[in-house]
Amino acid sequence: MSFDTKVSGVTILTKVTPEQAEILTPEALLFVATLHRTYEPTRQALLQRRKDRQQQLDQGQLPDFLPETRHIREDGTWRAAKPAPGLADRRVEITGPVDRKMVINALNSGAATFMADFEDSTAPTFSNLVDGQKNLKDAIHQRISYTAPNGKQYNIRKDGKIATLIVRPRGWHLDEKHVLVDGQIVSGSFFDFALYFFHNARKSLEIGIGPYFYVPKMESHLEARLWNDVFNTAQDYIGIPRGTIRATALIETILGAFEMDEIIYELRDHSAGLNCGRWDYIFSFIKKLRQRPEYVLPDRSDITMTTPFMDAYVRLLIKTCHKRGVHAMGGMAAQIPIKNNEAANKAAMDKVYNDKLREVKAGHDGTWVAHPDLVKIAMNVFNEHMPQPNQLHIRREDVHVEAVDLLNTNVKGAITEAGIRANVSVSLLYMEAWLRGLGCVPIHNLMEDAATAEISRSQLWQWARHQARTREGVPVTAEYLLKVLDEEVDKLAQSMGEQGFKASKILEAKKHLATQITGKDYGDFLTSLLYDDIVELDNPKARI
Repeated sequence: MSFDTKVSGVTILTKVTPEQAEILTPEALLFVATLHRTYEPTRQALLQRRKDRQQQLDQGQLPDFLPETRHIREDGTWRAAKPAPGLADRRVEITGPVDRKMVINALNSGAATFMADFEDSTAPTFSNLVDGQKNLKDAIHQRISYTAPNGKQYNIRKDGKIATLIVRPRGWHLDEKHVLVDGQIVSGSFFDFALYFFHNARKSLEIGIGPYFYVPKMESHLEARLWNDVFNTAQDYIGIPRGTIRATALIETILGAFEMDEIIYELRDHSAGLNCGRWDYIFSFIKKLRQRPEYVLPDRSDITMTTPFMDAYVRLLIKTCHKRGVHAMGGMAAQIPIKNNEAANKAAMDKVYNDKLREVKAGHDGTWVAHPDLVKIAMNVFNEHMPQPNQLHIRREDVHVEAVDLLNTNVKGAITEAGIRANVSVSLLYMEAWLRGLGCVPIHNLMEDAATAEISRSQLWQWARHQARTREGVPVTAEYLLKVLDEEVDKLAQSMGEQGFKASKILEAKKHLATQITGKDYGDFLTSLLYDDIVELDNPKARI
């Protein structure tokens, strides 16, 4: 029997547990439906605009600053909202998925804030999403605990020194196929935002830290305008003042980088600044310019924050944010502690230290880490070089970034067989884990999420498309990459053993990856490409 939502026009197409029903209340689902009915036409128009823009790029147009919004960029008088309570000092932010143990560990980690991620770190099974909402509600209401299979207890620390909670809903491009409103699939953005906001906004205000959000993968200021409209509607709906919500926009698309001022402007009453979503940014750079041979990049390991187009992006983001009085947040340290290898672990931790030192000296107000053990390293760096809560006073008026700087691919490096095999391996292993419901997994001593897997498969596509050659002179063809794919799958079969391999999703991952590395078909997002494989409908005939 399907779940009775008790809301006209709202249908849930999968099983719902009693605990999940506490989140999927009629009142909360009515709010989801209200957002859908009000704003779904705008979302669809913006998604079509993305497709139209991609066609223009494919035909030779290059990204540039918008002439029609020049007045916003050049007007030096306007400012966004002042930092909200709990967000004035964000020197170290930890990020990760919304499973119960992670939520407790992140809140207890000593970081200033915790970004609970429904997007790149969470595979969107219905259970992951709704159970994650329950975990966050329990956290905000200070009743969260967890007992591990080995009996170990996890609880929120009692000294009050827990991280400020910030929630990242899914991006505008992602759907929630388990939920229909008036027969239409609901946006993953509306679903994630609405459930968290409805259940937690008032309690957040009561404890003085929120409700706060990160908004991902926007490609234009018009997409920020839609978020701002949603925020105003949400606040009016439950009767709290406009401007209560604060949102940090991730600049993780090359098109978004050309509209930083405009994105802050659209969100200005709700803006908490911008973040350098650097892994997705590299992915977007490749993806948007993928038909242009002059933008072919070398091995992923050669693309660093000192690479010209990345350096320009960082400098412009810091200058833009501080000009408007909001935080400029640094990027993710993907390293994780390496056990049983002291030398390798020291080298990895040194990379984290140097990365965070570069960020704080550049003028960032804070940074991201993915593992609790990295919080102390990042905190020490920022404490030493940023004794005050932030660096909004550093205006970076020395910075002058033009369009050519954001597109400068003068990158030192090469395409290598090792780089190709690493990309194939990371893509396979991440996609396999995602198909099992895991969105954030350690691979080759790095914490990989959807963004880093996207770089890997996009580079393979790009190299095949433009008939690149390795440093050794080997042409990178579709046939060559498919051969490498077979070989890497064989290696995994041997390392996993027969039983482990059969129990894995490697063959399903291989099937999908094989369609993405020939230089022909290119899925907009891996998460969209794989999504139907984890959709679980109560009635398969109801599949949309």
